[in-house]
Amino acid sequence: MAREIIINSAPYETRVALLEQRRLTEVFIERARDKGVAGNIYKGRVTRVLPGMQAAFVDIGLEKAGFLHGSDLYAELGDEFITEEGPTPIEVTADASAANQKAVPRRVPIEERLKKGQEILVQVAKQPIGSKGARITGVISLPGRHLVFTPSTNHVGVSRRIEDESERTRLKDIVESERPPEGGFIIRTACESLSKREIQGDIRFLLKLWDRILHKSERVGAPALLHYDMDLVLRTVRDLFTAETQRLVVDNSRDYQRILDFLDTVMPRLKSRVELYDDPEPIGDRFGIESQIAKALERKVWLKSGGYIVIDHTEALTVIDVNTGRFVGKKTQEETVLQTNLEAAKVIVEQLRLRNIGGLIVIDFIDMEDRLSQRQVFDVLSDALKKDKARSKLLRISELGLIEMTRKRTRESLTQLLCATCPSCTGRGQVKSTETVAYEVLRRIQREAALNTRVAQITAQVHPAVAQFLDREEDRTLRSLEASLNKKIVIKALSDLEESRYEVIGVEAAA
Repeated sequence: MAREIIINSAPYETRVALLEQRRLTEVFIERARDKGVAGNIYKGRVTRVLPGMQAAFVDIGLEKAGFLHGSDLYAELGDEFITEEGPTPIEVTADASAANQKAVPRRVPIEERLKKGQEILVQVAKQPIGSKGARITGVISLPGRHLVFTPSTNHVGVSRRIEDESERTRLKDIVESERPPEGGFIIRTACESLSKREIQGDIRFLLKLWDRILHKSERVGAPALLHYDMDLVLRTVRDLFTAETQRLVVDNSRDYQRILDFLDTVMPRLKSRVELYDDPEPIGDRFGIESQIAKALERKVWLKSGGYIVIDHTEALTVIDVNTGRFVGKKTQEETVLQTNLEAAKVIVEQLRLRNIGGLIVIDFIDMEDRLSQRQVFDVLSDALKKDKARSKLLRISELGLIEMTRKRTRESLTQLLCATCPSCTGRGQVKSTETVAYEVLRRIQREAALNTRVAQITAQVHPAVAQFLDREEDRTLRSLEASLNKKIVIKALSDLEESRYEVIGVEAAA
């Protein structure tokens, strides 16, 4: 399968698109004004301990305190709990025997572990989402290119995606022989087939990094940031740029060089697959990314057969409804329903990945009387989820024809990131946020300049809120854009425009 990574790097926003057969499968966005904190390590101070919830709130220096559940304090896990990102903390009942605890320490009440005012090292496991603060953990995980170092464990685990038993054993033996007495490692999928020397290099890098974090912790008081995870560009190279990736294309020369420098130390043989994009046409337009993102914000998704699915969000869950629509191509109703449901099952997983939908999800497939048909749909859905890196749990089709599932939520969904609650419909619908519209206008200005080189001035007619945002927050970007395009840019506020509407007009120089 042709797999490509496309990076659009601008001063105000970085977008990473993962393409498979030129179809957008995942998108990651990081804005300069609001960089993510997931993966960051902090020295925090406990502000509240809640015995009734077996949880605590910890001040880590962000706007809202981090939430720490008692089950996230310690972990010592077997391979069945190992994922690409690190160990998955699990609940252990007080009466569990030592034999079935998988080496996990006996669960001690959180009020016996933590006290108000206590300073502890924590890591952000989930970004702050909406009104909720960050979800934090005491189970530190330091990801490298090939390994993840887990200082609070003494276990060497292997990613479940490495299936060959002899290779699992070989890799485990190498890491066991190299690791220190304290601290564990998780062997990532990228480690498969690597030499001992390459693995040793990753171990040394991670141990030095952890040593620097500990030394910094001794010198500063809480709350304090001890370690900032890589920015989106380098995280993408570290976590997504594998041997299966055909090429990585980036449109920023500085980031292009940073990527090459990073690969020099971790994976030199992939450097030849990195390309610098310098065409005048915006990279998002060239690869069809912008149009696919726009479709990913729509409520209805059409199937090739003529059927469609509808995706609705509530605070508690996401509901997905499957409909036959215009599809009437099979001989019997049961065959038509089965064909639609099978196609929908694959598309649903694609949409979960693309939109980064997490939490509780309920899928309402078209009713099927035949048990064999139900089994086929369940199996197709289950197989499609195996390609998804996010952990999920799937329940069988209920008597009402519903499938319930959960998908791990670690960051905001695409809708939460790009859209805002619509004030005109009291929160029942959504429109693009002022920030998103403003950045669309900047991209449209670049497109206009690229398509018409004779244009001397570009005028953007926008809603006053968008004009104000560009004037106050992105004035420097506008001036820089004027200089790089060698064209005058005029932002004109029109109060009768809807906030998500705008018009970009090129004015040619006088003859």
